[in-house]
Amino acid sequence: MNKLLLPAVLVIGCLAPTVLAVSWVHAAGTRLSVNAAAATAPKVAIAAAADESYCTPQLKVILRRVLKSCGLLQSGEVRGCQPTDAKQVATLAGGDFNALFMPMAKRAGVVEYERDSAALDPNDQALVDKIFADQQGASYFFVVARASPDGSVEHNRELSKQRAEALMQYLRDKYKDPELDHEVGLLWLGEEFAQLDQRFCEWQRSGTPGACSTENLNRSAFISWIDCQL
Repeated sequence: MNKLLLPAVLVIGCLAPTVLAVSWVHAAGTRLSVNAAAATAPKVAIAAAADESYCTPQLKVILRRVLKSCGLLQSGEVRGCQPTDAKQVATLAGGDFNALFMPMAKRAGVVEYERDSAALDPNDQALVDKIFADQQGASYFFVVARASPDGSVEHNRELSKQRAEALMQYLRDKYKDPELDHEVGLLWLGEEFAQLDQRFCEWQRSGTPGACSTENLNRSAFISWIDCQL
């Protein structure tokens, strides 16, 4: 080899490891920066049921039982749970059962029917539309119908069933959503289980503004989307 070229070759040979090391360190730093940015980047929202603060283990148990026994409608037939079934599903006293739903007040509503009627008037329909539109990715919609303690137990049981089914039929006719039969849970409680008390006057209602009584509250169905992961 030419003696004049030898020093240059030696210099290049010595510098090569240094250059490679610097290159590797730079590449590693770049990878760390990219990974750190990916870790801190906001996650893309997914439209799925999310555990809200009210999704207690007890509520989840009831939700599973209701959707299995009182919901997940099949073959176009409206199924649901009547008072005796609801007691077994809830395995709670009526007041404790109702208390589970109180944290949902901002998203739920009480559809108040006229005495001895299951018909939905324009105010009722407007409230149903408002609550139903507020899905926010939730998977389950509850309809819990009742009757005030006028008349016989048997009559009120049938009346509350008619109220639940009328509301379900309204949803079917209005939205024509094939998924309704797989996301709605119906309960009709008559006068026998979980009568509402004055606390539910705080909920959105379709009745006369400012005039709230337990009688009006229980001529009703309360409705809400529930955002719990099961």
